[in-house]
Amino acid sequence: MNERISPALISLACIFSGSLVIAAVISSKIISVGPIVVPAGILAYCLTFVTSDVISEIWGKNTARQVVAGGFAALVVCLGLVHLALAWPGAPFWEKGQAFEQVLGATPRIILASLAAYLVSQYHDVWAFHFWKKTFRGRHLWLRNNLSTTVSQLIDSTIFICIAFLGVMPILPLILGQMAVKLIIALLDTPVVYLLVWLIRRSDRKEQYTTAG
Repeated sequence: MNERISPALISLACIFSGSLVIAAVISSKIISVGPIVVPAGILAYCLTFVTSDVISEIWGKNTARQVVAGGFAALVVCLGLVHLALAWPGAPFWEKGQAFEQVLGATPRIILASLAAYLVSQYHDVWAFHFWKKTFRGRHLWLRNNLSTTVSQLIDSTIFICIAFLGVMPILPLILGQMAVKLIIALLDTPVVYLLVWLIRRSDRKEQYTTAG
């Protein structure tokens, strides 16, 4: 028997994978947030935690883990295609090869750091969200969202920077700088999580009422 897949779930899964992929693409640019410097992909990457928490809240741990696995597959495919494009000889009249490689040609160490940090932090986020959901008996979504996201962001920053930059540059200032920005974003995204959960549940109730009628 075919089960209907929620359009909201499909949309959130697409936003999750899209944000993850574009974060990897644009992170080669370093931006300033006041006195702190961070990769440009930080905002896009933080969206993945918003969407995974909403998916966890409504559809449960297993669905959230499947979305995380799908996002990892999308990231691997994207990076593979980027490096295929880099390796493919350019047209004779195309003169942007060096700039193209500078923007998209991440080193294997950066790629390994991204993949390792993603897997550990995202699966931890799903686990932590449901640990706190069970602890608080389904209440205090704002606290569960912030507790799971904050620790997961710390794990992500620590793993990525240690693998990517250990022995190359001082890593503690980089970790602290990224965490400061990510903590602010995590606090600001709580109303977004509440709004999305409310909208999706409201839509589901209306659909069930219409079907029953």
